[in-house]
Amino acid sequence: MALKAVHVSDVPNLDQVPENASVSLYSTRFSKGVDLGRGAYRVPKFLVIGHRGHGMNVLQSSDRRMRAIKENSIASFNAASTFPIDFVEFDVQVTKDGCPVIFHDDIILSQDNGSVYERRVTELSLSEFLRYGPQREPGKEGNPLLRKTKDGKIVKWDVEADDSLCTLQEAFQQVEPSLGFNIELKFDDHIVYQQDYLTHVLQAILQVVFEYAKDRAIVFSSFQPDASLLLRKLQNAYPVFFLTNGGTEIYYDERRNSLEEAIKLCLEGGLQGIVSEVKGVFGNPGAVNKIKEAKLSLLTYGKLNNVAEAVYVQHLMGVNGVIVDLVKEITEGVSDMIKPADEEDRGDGKLQGEAKPQFSQLELAFLLKLIPQLIQL
Repeated sequence: MALKAVHVSDVPNLDQVPENASVSLYSTRFSKGVDLGRGAYRVPKFLVIGHRGHGMNVLQSSDRRMRAIKENSIASFNAASTFPIDFVEFDVQVTKDGCPVIFHDDIILSQDNGSVYERRVTELSLSEFLRYGPQREPGKEGNPLLRKTKDGKIVKWDVEADDSLCTLQEAFQQVEPSLGFNIELKFDDHIVYQQDYLTHVLQAILQVVFEYAKDRAIVFSSFQPDASLLLRKLQNAYPVFFLTNGGTEIYYDERRNSLEEAIKLCLEGGLQGIVSEVKGVFGNPGAVNKIKEAKLSLLTYGKLNNVAEAVYVQHLMGVNGVIVDLVKEITEGVSDMIKPADEEDRGDGKLQGEAKPQFSQLELAFLLKLIPQLIQL
């Protein structure tokens, strides 16, 4: 259930980014690049995308891989780039003095003199934000970073390879340039945002993107419907995808509550694709054909994407790509399961059709009926 919404204060408008901004979408990791013309956004291959870089941090997990490298950090992005992935996904917010920074949670938790306190990321200045966690200057310690677990327990943000917090500009400057960026525009689910505030935030992000992206492939995404629609109006250089739980959670805003609503939003607003919780897709497999018929691309996220077999089934269903935490394992699994014929050049500049499924259509239909029961949707 969503909490009672509150409004944020008005902020001044910034000038809009011109719609004819010319930015190349070519990525050296794509055999034929990413095509975004006036029509549909074409995903040229089955994409594997690193979640928050090399993978999100689950601090109480017994799996050391979930605590290996600080999520949403330069170190995590560059570690992910050593594997054959196409993009890293990360979360961008804007500080109160207008700087886009990379951080997932709405709130920063820290400790002072034994007392835990919290600060909203968007209410911090850039200098205040960067004081948390490891510092760039040798021998200098920042404010300790804590995190709240799903059961409400507050724990130290302890990972094997830590790194300092970073800005969006630094990510462009310091991460392997052939690696695409899936930039999630992060907003609080429990706040109703006014358009002038959304414009202010999106303009700040676009300013950095247009100045520093160069030839890097970029895809924007957001759970915030109005931000998604507004970003599409502000620019047409990069595709905008709508993020949804696909009906696995219910929100006050109906646009967030099903894949059908996501399709409707994309078509009405000219968005190019959907990013859904994988359970939402497995629980409503018929929506995949509807998405394809609407000429939209479909990516998924969620824990099941760390299971290679679940990823392969999505490939057979027609899903265009997956956001994963276990980058090494899933890239290896995808390489083994999905035949290279996917990416072979026919000589006329077009890609070969997808590899033939190793399941018959009847077997696949049976599997899709079985999956919702297995994952208890």
